[in-house]
Amino acid sequence: MAGHSQFKNIMHRKGRQDAVRSKLFSKLSKEITVAAKVGGPDIDGNPRLRLAVQNAKAQSMPKDNIQRAINKSQAGDADTYEEIRYEGYGPGGVAVIVEVLTDNRNRSASNVRSYFTKCGGAMGETGSVAFMFDRVGEIVFKPEVGDADSVLETAIEAGADDVQSDDDGHTILCAFEDLGDVSKALEADLGEAETIKAIWKPQNNTEVDEEKAGTLMKLIGMLEDDDDVQNVYTNFEVSDEVMAKLTAA
Repeated sequence: MAGHSQFKNIMHRKGRQDAVRSKLFSKLSKEITVAAKVGGPDIDGNPRLRLAVQNAKAQSMPKDNIQRAINKSQAGDADTYEEIRYEGYGPGGVAVIVEVLTDNRNRSASNVRSYFTKCGGAMGETGSVAFMFDRVGEIVFKPEVGDADSVLETAIEAGADDVQSDDDGHTILCAFEDLGDVSKALEADLGEAETIKAIWKPQNNTEVDEEKAGTLMKLIGMLEDDDDVQNVYTNFEVSDEVMAKLTAA
């Protein structure tokens, strides 16, 4: 069982819903602002902005918040955010990729390094673990859009490479460069996706025991609670037995 997505579900089920939603809106707003600043405020003419707005809508972010984030990108005093990727190893030699949008590189580097250190991990150089991942497009739909077979058929016709369906929904993977075209084709048949984004998909997973899994969960939680961190990717795997214990904890 791939660890990180399962842990995210557990963490979100455990409560703090308002705080989680507020932090999510803040991160979505930052991505919208950066996308609009880089490629312009026209949603139709800016693929990155279109995806950012679509993801925000899927998370029920109010239209006023979305427009405010776009407007901020055009303001003369808009914050200048820098996109940085940090890489390192967590407990058990698990590879970790951290994507950051920050207006203070030194603060972000110091914070991320401290999280790794507190959890028995270590930050590495850029490229030190990225070679163990593939950059791919990920499109997620809610379970009610269709059964596994019909979604698989639709995804294949749209040009996707893989589909994983379970009780939480349908996760469709495609080549990174095809993300825009595949997502448009899927939207025509399945409606709006829950999320559309480029991700780092591990080529192989590293299995960890309960103790290391618990520490990794702590590390991921600390990283995702940081306002500068946009995304965290790992390559760890846990058994169903360990996952059940962590879910019950």
